[in-house]
Amino acid sequence: MLSPNISRDLTDCSEFGNSSCPESFRSPGVRGVMYVFITAAFILTVLGNLAIILSISYFKQLHSPTNFLLLSMAGTDFLLGFAIMPYSMVRSVEHCWYFGMPFCKAHYSFDLMLCLASIFHLCSIAVDRFYAICHPLRYTSTMTLPTIKKIIATCWSVPAAFAFGVVFSEAYASGIEGYEMLVKCSSLCPIVFNKLWGAVLFTVGLFAPACILVGIYVKIFTVSQRHTRELSQAHRHPKSDKENEYSKNKDRKAAKTLSIVMLGFLICWFPCFLAILLDPFFNFSTPLPLFDAVNWLGYLNSFCNPLIYGFFYPWFRKTFKLILKGKIFNPHFRTVKILSEDQS
Repeated sequence: MLSPNISRDLTDCSEFGNSSCPESFRSPGVRGVMYVFITAAFILTVLGNLAIILSISYFKQLHSPTNFLLLSMAGTDFLLGFAIMPYSMVRSVEHCWYFGMPFCKAHYSFDLMLCLASIFHLCSIAVDRFYAICHPLRYTSTMTLPTIKKIIATCWSVPAAFAFGVVFSEAYASGIEGYEMLVKCSSLCPIVFNKLWGAVLFTVGLFAPACILVGIYVKIFTVSQRHTRELSQAHRHPKSDKENEYSKNKDRKAAKTLSIVMLGFLICWFPCFLAILLDPFFNFSTPLPLFDAVNWLGYLNSFCNPLIYGFFYPWFRKTFKLILKGKIFNPHFRTVKILSEDQS
């Protein structure tokens, strides 16, 4: 999501060789290793999220409101890996943007939109789990299919309006000294954020989602602990022991999953959004390698999401094996039993 940092002390275009790419400061061997690792990262991101998309789309038993949210999030992460990461890889490795400034804005807009959409989906899935665990009696009447459709539409439309509006209006660059010269001279796709929009993006992309995730995790953890105490006191009824254990495991699983999601989100995105927030206050002096590092760390959240929300659940492991064996091409397997009574 971040653009490469470049020197802001410009008076003419001579530093950039009349808009040509500067000579790379990395050796061919280093660039080759970077290409290998980054290519592996975005291929795994694409394949992991594609596996979730195929699993939920193909198997009718997985068509539930929660899984539709997961399907939509996998779509955002798949597009980020398929359509955004390859161009960002070339920009990061070559220290140059070969694709022209019009496409630079389009790429940056879709990049920002998909990153924010993925984060919005994380929060929406957390809210869904909150209602399922903390308000189980109201869950089916609250998280209905029409409600899920509205949530998904919001998760896509709000980031799209924000990203395209801010980037194409160039509001993000208002007040940045020398920005017009950078656009004319640079071949590095120099899109940056001023102090105002850096703070807005930090709030929308990190602070608010982090507060939502932390608040929901604390609530689910508290409810889980209370349920555990209540069920422990009721263990004298042998007939209900199995149900009690199932309920405890379900609450514990939800709390554990959300804690992993929260930690993954903060580890991947906090450095990125912090750099966006602080860079304009330090006269855009953040070193280029650091910008690239925190940018790709943020991208890795889209690689981690299928691992957290997919491989964590037994139903995904079953469907993944069926996909690898090519059995999804047999119509019979559309109705094969995927979920057991303890998988939700």
